Amino acid sequence: MAERLASSSSVTASFLSSSSSRAPAVSRPVSFSPPSAYRSAHISSSRSFLSQPQFLKRKQLTRATESATAITAASDPAQLKSAKEDIKDLLKSTFCHPILVRLGWHDAGTYDKNIEEFPQRGGANGSLRFEAELKHAANAGLINALKLIQPIKDKYPAVTYADLFQLASATAIEEAGGPKIPMKYGRVDVTGPDQCPVEGKLPDAGPPSPAQHLKDVFYRMGLDDKEIVALSGAHTLGRSRPERSGWGKPETKYTKDGPGEPGGQSWTEKWLKFDNSYFKDIKERRDEDLLVLPTDAALFEDPSFKVYAEKYAEDQEAFFKDYAEAHAKLSNLGAKFDPPQGFSLDEAEAPKPEPFKADNYSSKRELSDSMKEKMRREYEAIGGSPNKPLKSNYFLNIIIVIAVLAILTSLLGN
Repeated sequence: MAERLASSSSVTASFLSSSSSRAPAVSRPVSFSPPSAYRSAHISSSRSFLSQPQFLKRKQLTRATESATAITAASDPAQLKSAKEDIKDLLKSTFCHPILVRLGWHDAGTYDKNIEEFPQRGGANGSLRFEAELKHAANAGLINALKLIQPIKDKYPAVTYADLFQLASATAIEEAGGPKIPMKYGRVDVTGPDQCPVEGKLPDAGPPSPAQHLKDVFYRMGLDDKEIVALSGAHTLGRSRPERSGWGKPETKYTKDGPGEPGGQSWTEKWLKFDNSYFKDIKERRDEDLLVLPTDAALFEDPSFKVYAEKYAEDQEAFFKDYAEAHAKLSNLGAKFDPPQGFSLDEAEAPKPEPFKADNYSSKRELSDSMKEKMRREYEAIGGSPNKPLKSNYFLNIIIVIAVLAILTSLLGN
């Protein structure tokens, strides 16, 4: 659905200059396409990156992919939880929500439900970290996403790339104001570039039959019409640049001031806020500064799509519910989990119940001095004292015994 650009996601020259002393010491903007990122969206990773000599670009890419070879069988819940907090900090400082959404989607979106074997079936397995897959046309610019989260991966080596990509994607949606995604983790990484999928698994930007193309691609993944429309709603985030993807305007009133590098055309007015405005704007088409791609328009033209697009335009709560379910399903496609059932961060964060202690529920309390004095006076008033116990009233005790025996005799007689 074309290129999605982060509001100000910057890859600093300190990362690039580690490969060559000739790299300029300035910040470079990160560019990216929308979550579905069609193959025709030829996104430039950055002007500086493209303008560098081929050997230097290859060296930088090799450094990033070489550092991506430390494999863990499955992720440690504690490290994964900490990584999520670091991703939140990254989003706050770089506004890179759209490119992280795209990173997770592209790793999972190669899944083929007709292939059973792992990793031949594709899907969320961390293969996108390898140069062989990063070089696919649909993944242009995603080297920048890898550079952004590689320091987090280095900090938490017991987190797999497959989990990290999906964690970053879901966290970006949630931090942009979207719904909480019911994610599970424990994805196993592929071990080498020979296990990357072939090129051509992801959607195109402007196919001859947009609606049918969407169905062909997403049906192959095992997704249905409702899930296709719901996932398309993620276009509420990001923008497109014509000089990189061939789609959109060079600049609009919504993008001329950033945040991030100014320019491009967004799908929505507030293109870093996740809501249902994407569906409203496509339906109304009241603003020429907002982007509508052929595949966007197809959502209100194809009858099987339109019923859901109309619903989401009117009901954001319904959209959030269906999107959260569809995103979670997409993130699991093709994944191999260890443990097999996976695990959720919510379970890892749930507090353990405290062991039962009777003292916590006991009502015993130390009497105050005033209460002790009151009890002493009352005791002495009836003839008692601390050193002299009360005398027993034998006559009264006999009367009580006789009364009890009389009552029992009467009851037994009846």
